Amino acid sequence: MCAFLLVGEILNNRDEFFMKEALKQAEKAYYYDDVPIGAIIVKDNRVIAKAYNKKEKNNIATQHAEILAINKACKKINNWRLNDCTIYITLEPCLMCMGAILQSRIGRIVYGASNENFGFSNAISNDLDQFKNKYNLKIVDGVFADESRLLLQKFFREKRQ
Repeated sequence: MCAFLLVGEILNNRDEFFMKEALKQAEKAYYYDDVPIGAIIVKDNRVIAKAYNKKEKNNIATQHAEILAINKACKKINNWRLNDCTIYITLEPCLMCMGAILQSRIGRIVYGASNENFGFSNAISNDLDQFKNKYNLKIVDGVFADESRLLLQKFFREKRQ
C-alpha cells in the first residue's frame, strides 16, 4: 500500500527558490525549441542535478526533464537511490516520469502546473494503493503554477502560428 501525501497549499521560501531554478531550466528548453519543462533535484539544500526537456532536440521519447535530472543525480551521488532528495518540476510529471521518480526513491515532489493530459494524478490517482512497494512520498503542487503554465501556453501558441 502506498502512502502518498498530496499537499497543495504548502509553500515556503526554499520551494520557491528551487522552483525558480526549475523555471530557468524550462526557459532553456523553450530557447532550444523544446517543450518548456525543467527539473532540478535537491539533496541537503544543494542542487545536485538540473535538466530540461530534450525530447525534440534528440528525437528520443524518454528525454523528459525528470528522467534526465534523475540520471544526472544518480551519477552525481553514485547511487540509484535518491531517498533524501526533492525533485522540482515545472509541470506535473507524466506516468513514465512518475515511475522513474518512484523507482529512484525520491521522497518529495514539488511541481508547478498541473498536467491535465498526461499527469500522473489523472492517470493513477485512483490506483495508488495497488503499488506493491510502500512509499512515503510527499507531493507539493502549484508552486509557481501560473508562471509554468504561461510559459507552456506561449510555447504552444507560437507553434500553432
